[in-house]
Amino acid sequence: MSFENLGLRPEILAGIAAEGYTIPTPIQEQAIPVILAGKDILAGAQTGTGKTAAFTLTLLQYLSTTHLNPRGKAPRALVLAPTRELAAQVAESIRNYGKGLGIRSTVIFGGVGMMPQIQRLQKGVEIVVGTPGRLLDLVGQQKLDLSQIEVLILDEADRMLDMGFIHDIRKIIRLVPPKRQTLFFSATYSREIKALSDTILFKPERVEVARENTAAENVDQTVYHVPKSVKRDALSHLITDGKWEQVLVFTKTKHGANRLAQQLNRDGITATAIHGNKSQSARTRALEDFKDNKVCALVATDIAARGLDIDRLSYVVNYELPHVAEDYVHRIGRTGRAGASGEAISLVCPDETKLLHAIERLLKKDIPVSKIEGMSHAPRVEVLPIMPHLRGDDSRGARKPFAAKGRGSRAGGNSGSYRSGGGGRSSSEDGYRSGGRDSSEGGYRSGGRSSEGGYRSGGRSNPNASSRGTSNGGGQGRRSSARV
Repeated sequence: MSFENLGLRPEILAGIAAEGYTIPTPIQEQAIPVILAGKDILAGAQTGTGKTAAFTLTLLQYLSTTHLNPRGKAPRALVLAPTRELAAQVAESIRNYGKGLGIRSTVIFGGVGMMPQIQRLQKGVEIVVGTPGRLLDLVGQQKLDLSQIEVLILDEADRMLDMGFIHDIRKIIRLVPPKRQTLFFSATYSREIKALSDTILFKPERVEVARENTAAENVDQTVYHVPKSVKRDALSHLITDGKWEQVLVFTKTKHGANRLAQQLNRDGITATAIHGNKSQSARTRALEDFKDNKVCALVATDIAARGLDIDRLSYVVNYELPHVAEDYVHRIGRTGRAGASGEAISLVCPDETKLLHAIERLLKKDIPVSKIEGMSHAPRVEVLPIMPHLRGDDSRGARKPFAAKGRGSRAGGNSGSYRSGGGGRSSSEDGYRSGGRDSSEGGYRSGGRSSEGGYRSGGRSNPNASSRGTSNGGGQGRRSSARV
C-alpha cells in the first residue's frame, strides 16, 4: 500500500514525499483509515514505528477539509506530549507535512519564556502541541481556551504516567469537550494505561502492530558484563575501536550524565549531556549539535528516552541500566527507527544483575552476552589533585576517603571524595561535601553552592580562597561553622 491509497490530500502527500517517505509503516497503514473514519483509537506499537506521522497526517487531513478558525479563536486540536523535545518534534512534523495547507499550529512547554507562546495563541491557531504543566499554567491565566477542542491526542501516554502527569492529564480531560475524537498512543501497556484509556476513550478501535512491551526486532541487543570501575574505559574503547560517529548514551542521574560527558571529552571523544537540569536552550543546542554530528556522544537521562527522534542513529548504549524495565524498551527504541537497523549495548556490572533479569523477563527472552575484545578490565589509575591545604596525618592520604567529624558524617559519595555533615544528595569526585546538593571537583562544600578548587562558607563560593568564620574540623581542613 502507498500513501496515495489512504485518501490523503495532495498537499499532504507532497509533504510526505518531501520528507522522503513513500510507503506507510504498519501502524500508519492500520491506524490512518480508522482515524479518518472519526473513531477513537487505542494504538500500540514499538517506538520508532511511525506513530507520530499516523496522527499528524490524519489531523491535518481532518482540519484542512473542515472550516479553519478565524483570527483569535480557540484551538480545535490538542496534542499532549511528555517532554519538551517530543513536543517540539511533533510540532515540527505538523509543519513539515502541512506546508501549503494554511493550518496554524504552535508548541507550548516550560523552560522558556511564556509571552511568545501567549502572543502566538492570541493570533489564533488550529493545533496546540504541548506538555501538561505549561498548558495548565496558560489555562489558569486564561490565555488558553480548550473548550473548542475537537481532537485530543495523547502521545507516549505511558511515559506521561511514568513522569507523574496523571493528575494533570485528568484536569485537561475535564477542560475539553466530552464530545470529541480521542487518539491514544502508547509504546507499552500497563494496568494504569488501560485504566486511563477506559475513562477517556469512547468505543475505541484497538490497533497494535507488535506484541506488548517488546523491543524492535531490527535492533541487535548485546550485554557486556564489566566491573563498574571500568565502564568508562569500556565505553571509550567501543567508540574509538568501532569508529562510531554517533552514539546515544544513557545514565541514571543528571550528575552522572554531566560527569560522563566530561570524562569522554578527556578521552578525546566529543560529548555533551542533556537532562532536565539543563535550560531549554542548552538542551536544544545539545540535540542540534548531535544531529549535525558536531559531537560524537550525547549522554542523556531517561527524560530523553522518549523525546529524541534522530535519523539513522546506529548505536545506543545503556551505561547504566534503568530502574524501570519498560524504560529499557524506550531507550533502545531511539535506534532502529523507520525500518533501519541499530545496535543496543548494555554495560552491566554485578550490582545491576537484578535489573538485567527484570528487563529480560519483560522482553520474555535473554539478551545475548558478549565480551569486549582488546580491552583490559583493570581499572584505570588517575592522578587526583593534591590538596596542600590538608593538615596532619590526612595530608598523606589526599586521595583516600575518610569520614569528617560532624553530625551525620560518613565516608561516602563518589570515589575519591570526602563527605561531612550529611543532609545532601551526593558529593562529587575529589571534593568535600557538607549539607548541600553537590560539591564541585576538588573543592570544599558547606551549606551553599559549590566552590571550585577552594573553600565554601555559608553563601556563594569563593574559588581558591579560605572560608570565613570559625574553623571546624581540626586538622582535616578549614571549614566554616555556618550550616555544618
